[in-house]
Amino acid sequence: MSITAQDVNKLRKMTGAGMMDCKKALTEANGDFEAAIDLLRKKGQKVSASRADRKTSEGSVFVTTDAAGVEGILIALNCETDFVAKNEEFQALGVEVLNMAVSHNPESLEDLLALPAGDITLGEKIVELIGKIGEKIEVSAYERLKADKVVTYIHAGSKLGVLVGLEGSNGSDVETAGKDVAMQIAAMNPVAVDKDQVDTTIVEREMAIGREQAIAEGKPENIVDKIATGKLNKFFKENTLLNQAFVKDSSLTVSKYLEGVHQGLTVKDFRRVAIG
Repeated sequence: MSITAQDVNKLRKMTGAGMMDCKKALTEANGDFEAAIDLLRKKGQKVSASRADRKTSEGSVFVTTDAAGVEGILIALNCETDFVAKNEEFQALGVEVLNMAVSHNPESLEDLLALPAGDITLGEKIVELIGKIGEKIEVSAYERLKADKVVTYIHAGSKLGVLVGLEGSNGSDVETAGKDVAMQIAAMNPVAVDKDQVDTTIVEREMAIGREQAIAEGKPENIVDKIATGKLNKFFKENTLLNQAFVKDSSLTVSKYLEGVHQGLTVKDFRRVAIG
């Protein structure tokens, strides 16, 4: 059958796909709009598969908290180029993914992508946008954090986001302190809140490195472990949040800074997600 310009324009408005893609899909589907839409989706799936090995080192992080400020949600939406990252549809998709995470509270990233977005799933909607834009797009992170007070931070460029959960505020206004600590996390990238939360494999690795360094320096065997322990403690001081020097006042640790803001105030947990 003959495909008119009006038909092409109608399908383009329905799907947002390019005019030539719409015309080709309608031609293959013999003018059946539903079949044409399915063909466009399949095109998106093919684009997605063909670009599966492409690096998605650009994109944006999106964060929010609930009305009470006790739960934070963060998602990272990745793409291949900065040009696409600034695309209005890409940004709108990021906001939609975040809002769906807030509304449905899925347990995992897989559950988030399986949520309905109209008559298709969110994952399928992302595939459709891949087909339209011609570039790999993926949700690379989905994080939730609950605490007495959750504060969010997005670094300039929106490629790095932080959630920090504070406890011990007792209703005090700790928003500014939370922002300060979130910026600390963004800048210093700690491995854990405190030394007790550092993964045992990291502790073992640091001890092994410390021993090897001590032996290489010709230290006596009977003090190798002592030297390694000293190096481990230095690692904790530099790489665990509460023990780090506070970036805004190096005479204080983060722990001491928070204690000065409000007695008993501390960090329960944090999430840090960076793109690229």
